[in-house]
Order: sequence, then C-alpha cells, then structure tokens
Amino acid sequence: MNDPNGLVFYRGRYHLFYQHNPWGDRWGHMSWGHAVSRDLVHWEHRPVALWEENETMIFSGSAVVDWRNTSGLGLPGQPALVALYTGHSTKRPHQTQHLAWSSDGGETWTKYVGNPVLDLGEADFRDPKVFWHEPTRRWIMVVAWPPRRQVRFYASNDLRNWWHLGDFGPEGCTDGVWECPDLFPLAVDGAKGRSHWVLVVSVSSGAPAGGSGVQYFVGHFDGQRFSLDPSYPRPQPEWIPEGRLLADFEGDDYGDWVATGSAFGSGPARGTLPNQQMVHGFRGRGLVNTYLGGDTAEGTLTSPSFEITHDFLSFLIGGGAHEGRTCLNLRVDGQVVRSATGENSERLRWHSWDLRPWRGRSAVLEIVDNHSGDWGHVNVDHILLADAPVRPATQPALWADFGRDFYAAVSWSDIPKDDGRRIWLGWMANLEYAGEVPTTPWRGAMTLPRQMSLRRSPDGPRLVQRPVRELRRLRDRSVRAQFCTVAEANTRLASATVHGPCLEIDAEFEVRAETGVFGLEVHRGQGAVTRIECDPSAGRLRLDRRHSGETRFHPAFPGMMEAPLPVQAGRLHLQVWCDTSSIEVFANEGEVVLTALVFPPPRATNWAVFATHHPPQVRRLEAWTLRSIWR
Repeated sequence: MNDPNGLVFYRGRYHLFYQHNPWGDRWGHMSWGHAVSRDLVHWEHRPVALWEENETMIFSGSAVVDWRNTSGLGLPGQPALVALYTGHSTKRPHQTQHLAWSSDGGETWTKYVGNPVLDLGEADFRDPKVFWHEPTRRWIMVVAWPPRRQVRFYASNDLRNWWHLGDFGPEGCTDGVWECPDLFPLAVDGAKGRSHWVLVVSVSSGAPAGGSGVQYFVGHFDGQRFSLDPSYPRPQPEWIPEGRLLADFEGDDYGDWVATGSAFGSGPARGTLPNQQMVHGFRGRGLVNTYLGGDTAEGTLTSPSFEITHDFLSFLIGGGAHEGRTCLNLRVDGQVVRSATGENSERLRWHSWDLRPWRGRSAVLEIVDNHSGDWGHVNVDHILLADAPVRPATQPALWADFGRDFYAAVSWSDIPKDDGRRIWLGWMANLEYAGEVPTTPWRGAMTLPRQMSLRRSPDGPRLVQRPVRELRRLRDRSVRAQFCTVAEANTRLASATVHGPCLEIDAEFEVRAETGVFGLEVHRGQGAVTRIECDPSAGRLRLDRRHSGETRFHPAFPGMMEAPLPVQAGRLHLQVWCDTSSIEVFANEGEVVLTALVFPPPRATNWAVFATHHPPQVRRLEAWTLRSIWR
C-alpha cells in the first residue's frame, strides 16, 4: 500500500481508501484498497474498491458525499459517495481525472461511463482533491501539475463537468515534483472567524531530512485563487563572492585534470545524460557527470596541484550520497582532509569548506566515483576559491513533518460539523527506499491519524498536529514520575512493567540555560537504540536512527533527522508514539513533528531518559503500553 486516497466520513464510518497492489508487495497494478473504522483506531479491511482495468491504473484521488445530489447519481434518501481519481494509462504516458460513485455507502463502486471528466493531454497531471465550497456553492478540485511544480484549481456544479479557475506555484520547495495536494480552512488558535486556508503539497525530493516530504502553504482562497499569507517566508538570492575559479568545466575536455576509469569520458557533460533523471542546478553548459552509461561506470578525475590562496572553497555537487565513493575530496600531503557527497539527487547544491588550516599549502582535488549501485554517480561544477563561502539562494518552505517517513498526507472530508476537526494521515515511507523496507509479507503503512490546527507564532500562523484523542483507548499499563531528576525517573521506569515495542510516552522537562543535550532512548536492546535528542542551545530536535536495528537495506535509510525547536518558557514537551517499526514524535503540543520508520530487533523493547551534562528536571513523565489494534 502507499498513498491514502478518498478519505471520507459517512454515516458513522471513516473510510480510508489507499493506493494498493492486490497482487504483490511491490508497486504495480495500482488499485484502490479500502478499510473502514468507527473510531479511527480499529480498522476493518474491505474488498478492493476500484480495480485496475481496461489498461488504466487507479492513481490517487479523493471522495466526497454528494449531499445535494448535484451529480444526479444519488438515490432518494441515499446520497452517492463520489470518488474523483487519476486514471493512469498503462499504454502511453497519459494521466486524466476520472469519476466513480457508490450507492451503498462505499461497499461497491461504479465507474462513470463518461470518463475521463478532465483531460489536459498531459503525461503527469494527477491526484485530485475535491471539496464543496459553500461561499460559491460549487465543487472545487485542486490537482497537481507535477513537472511544473504547480497545482491547478477547477470548479464544477455537478462533479462531472469542470472548468479551470487558476494555478498556484512554483513556490516553496520545488526540488521534486509536486503531488497529492489538499486545500482546507483552519481556525487560528481555535478562534471562529479567524480562519486561514492551508494548501498542502507533497514533494518527491528536497524535504529537510532528505528525499520526499509534505510542505504546506498558509494563505487565502476566494473560491478561485489561492494567495499566500504575507507571513510566508520569502526567498533570498544567491551570492557568489569574487575569487579564483579552479574549474567550471565549460570546455570540450578536462584540460589539465586527469581522468582514470570509464566514468568521466573524454570531457564534461552537457547536462543530463541518456536515461538519467533531469540534472539541474549547475552553471553554464558543462559539468562533471559520471552517469556515463548508467551507474555502473567508475573512475576518478584529479586536478593539477594548486596553492590554497583563499579561506574557503565552494562548489556545486549532486548525485549519490556514498561517503568516500561518490564524492569530491581535497587532498593535502596525500591525505583527504575534506570530502563531500551529493544527496541522492540530481540537483547540484552549493557546498563550502573552510580551508584556513591549510592556507598557503599545496593541494589537489579528486572527483571519485567508485560505486556501481543505486545512485552510483556524482555531479560536480564551478569550483571556486574565495575569502568567503558562497551563500546559496534560499527558497524557504514550511514542512508538516521533519522526519523521513511522512508523505502523501491528505485529510478526511465530510466530518460532521458538531465534531469540527480536520483530521489527516500520511503514508509512512520515503520515496527513496519505499520499495526496499525489510518487511514481509506486507509493505507500506499509514501514520497515526492527526488533528490539525493553526497556531499563532511570531512568524505568523503555523500548522500544529496532535494524535487524535480516540487513540487514548489503547492505553494499558502505565508508569508515572514527576518533579524528579533524570536518574530518579529512570529508577522509576526500571521498576515498572511498561515496555515496548508499542508505547505512548508523554514527557515534560524543565530546561535551564546551561542544560545540555537530553531526551529519550526507545527501542533499546540487542545492540540497538533510537534516540530522540533535544538540544536547547542549538534550538534543535533530532531523531537518530543510525543504530536503530536493520538499516543496511538502503544507503539513504540510516541517519539523523532534525527540526528547529525553540524552547518556550524554559519547558519542553514531548509526546512519543512507538510502534513495532515506527516512531512519531510530537514536540511542544504538535508544533514540530518527526515521523520515522525503524526496524529494531525483536527484544529491543526497553526505553529510558538520557542527558549528557547539566540534565533538565523531569517535571512530568507518563507512559503507557498500548494494546494492539488488531486484537
């Protein structure tokens, strides 16, 4: 399973449709799977709702209750559930928007004979999210235009005939293609009449922790166009200092640089090579690109010796993130003193080294490609010595989740007004390794359902998320400590019977100016541990899964994730949910969220509080073992 689709509430049941391969645990034969719940906690699998057929896969989309029978597809006293989804042609690159409806509460579905209902003739045009806009009394569709990093808005009176209203983007993060949009109003600090609109867009790469993620925009929607709130962070231009250009790779050959092996060819590449994803971010027409014939080619490219005459070396680098194998190295006296890799992305980014310890000495640069597997290539351009580092252009984005594994999140439609919540969930995965996670016989899972709201901050209204209250019914055995030291809290934990892997932890710490790094260690045992670190002096929250258990299945999996987290009023609040193979961290009442998959050994069920120096006071610590939702 992957993207959640068609989230809709109808007659006491939450419907969760999702991207699904009915025939295996790898991506393919995309259809809509189906599950239902009465409490957002316990789920019942239902038969596949929409099957791939007639050379058309069923890609992502949404579902609504047509209460007013605008479509004419309902029955007396029985409004139709209407799904709008992307039909993906298996014969040619072509995506269109289709309609299906159900007259029996979502159990069986009929595909509209007039499909597609929207066709731009595009290869990539997908993931419609539809909602009723009461001020204009019509349906609105927001749909992704991925290569253009845009979303398009359409309107309809009957869910079948659509006309174009306008577009939004590119804005925010544009490193990857845009997918799975959503658009909805949220009250600021719960105050009626102070709502803003939130536009959600998933991006395939460029998220803070690397790979895919979910960004959001706060603004205003007038029924036709979305406009950003003035508080949205603005971009800053690139600045390149004057200096000594060591290489720009604009010539037809490498000049005095010496190539070995088969990865570099006879001269610089002119951008993207055959069968490669689009390479971008380089300057001019040329760059070093070792995707020559694919990822199997290997070799080195070494510069002539040069004197380090300035304080900083800046350069553009992309490609694989394999330390020592797809990299640019600086050698002084034959030793590698600085090294950098790409980020498993074809986008070249600025990287700078402080060379002051070696100023005045001789050095050489070497571009290395000694990896023949996935992302086994490197891209390098514009190597500059200067007395200041390059300042890259910044295109700020707002992120719903700073972890590695939160994607394609969308919200439920038709939740009753007397409930009033906006609830969503995401697919717990990253596109870089989603097909490689070591699970069997299943692959793919959803996050916890989360309630969303907007909170006023010094920077403007920002998204906050909390696990839905219904999850409390899973609480079982508990332990509690308060107003104690870290050591006393751990003593209390050791005497309790509250162990993992399924845990809810709710902790509040008193932080002083001198407090060092502290936090929680979970999934401990058999040599494994996952660490949730709070660093007050740096204003950062980190999740470290480098030693979390099985990490070797993909080079992008192990690592550290981090998020900005200013400590407010000397206190820091963490709510952590641990499942057998996942962790979801909510800090300061959902101001910051980190979601990550982990694959610890089976007996890694212990947990504890830790602190490095000048520990915080544990004001309150509560934890519960959690009952299984399946039993």
